[in-house]
Amino acid sequence: MTRANLEAEKAGLTEIYEEKKAQGLRLDMSRGKPCREQLDLSNGLLTVLDGENCKADDGTDVRNYGILAGIPQARRLFAELCGVSAENVIIGGTASLDLMYSALVRAMLFGVGDGKKPWSQQGNIKFLCPCPGYDRHFAMCADLGIELIPVRMTQSGPDMDTVERLVCGDAQIKGIWCVPKYSNPDGITYSDDTVRRLARLRTAADDFRIFWDNAYIVHDIDDTPDTLTNIFDLIDGTPNSDSVYMFVSTAKITFPGAGISAMISSGKNTEFTLKHLTYQTISYDKINQLRHVRFLRDADGVRAHMKKHRAILEPKFRIVTEALERDLGGTDTARWNTPHGGYFISLYAMPGTAKRVGQLCREAGVTLTNVGATYPYGIDPDDSNIRIAPSYPSESELSAAVDILTVCVRLAACEKLLNE
Repeated sequence: MTRANLEAEKAGLTEIYEEKKAQGLRLDMSRGKPCREQLDLSNGLLTVLDGENCKADDGTDVRNYGILAGIPQARRLFAELCGVSAENVIIGGTASLDLMYSALVRAMLFGVGDGKKPWSQQGNIKFLCPCPGYDRHFAMCADLGIELIPVRMTQSGPDMDTVERLVCGDAQIKGIWCVPKYSNPDGITYSDDTVRRLARLRTAADDFRIFWDNAYIVHDIDDTPDTLTNIFDLIDGTPNSDSVYMFVSTAKITFPGAGISAMISSGKNTEFTLKHLTYQTISYDKINQLRHVRFLRDADGVRAHMKKHRAILEPKFRIVTEALERDLGGTDTARWNTPHGGYFISLYAMPGTAKRVGQLCREAGVTLTNVGATYPYGIDPDDSNIRIAPSYPSESELSAAVDILTVCVRLAACEKLLNE
């Protein structure tokens, strides 16, 4: 495109942008929050229990103390969903993030098992961070003084050549963050080969752990859902049998602020975790655990419930992808992923323009995830990635927000090309 053409396109886009800016909109696509209609799907949780039916399967009154690992039927529910043994499931509170943070703190203070040296006594501890990734994972490590090492995401998961090279040569690398199904934000599901390679990692550190955040295990949004290999099947009976901590929750299944969560690992890891949890808490909220089991019933009940979520989310994802294709398709200004599930769409603007896109959107009344947040320390080396969260706005709000976003992407690209 000639400079004259670029200037003409910039002028036209600027006019459109100013018209949209003048509307004074306030639209939020910053976080993966369920909308009101999705929350309403779980209102039955509020009435499913009364004072006459508050007993766990083992006869324990869930209103009282006890059952540190969680009520039996809640452990079975997560075990069925995740394809594991119920005895290796620990039920936590409302957020799996709390279980992840606690696992990191335990490792720092006590190590990852009896006889293992605390991470805090081993010098400069490091974690591998596939990116773009989940900002809260990175923030937890940073809060504890753990160094973050970026690893490029590919269409099949983390760049395993890089992962294998790094972990075999540096004993200070103690773990890796993984969102293996519908990754945040790319919506990528790890390939069978990637899961196999993670399961058989040979690491310089004998206390290396894979933090397997299976946040979107049942969050399909179309007729061709991804499938994920069960990593526990691959590590069972191997030298890596203790290497995985899986985390899962009902945060985007029922109520994000009042769900239940689970940590799943080997028998040895579960025993070690419970030993220290004994001093941390008497038990998590068993009333909420029982409420969820009564409401969701079993794994099939969860899947049926998630079809209702899909009916709300699928049109919203389609609004975004169709707008991106309409306004940006066939150009060099952006590329994006079209996921089969999860909560996000990852947009890659022209390198060097994402911060400018974020600024333009903000000034026009559209709030995005902070540009750079999907990378360790908030630094996107390409200044390209923008995380789109379609769930919370209404369909009309979402359509308006994406229209503004695509104008901003094109305008920022014109500005960059004219300044080169």
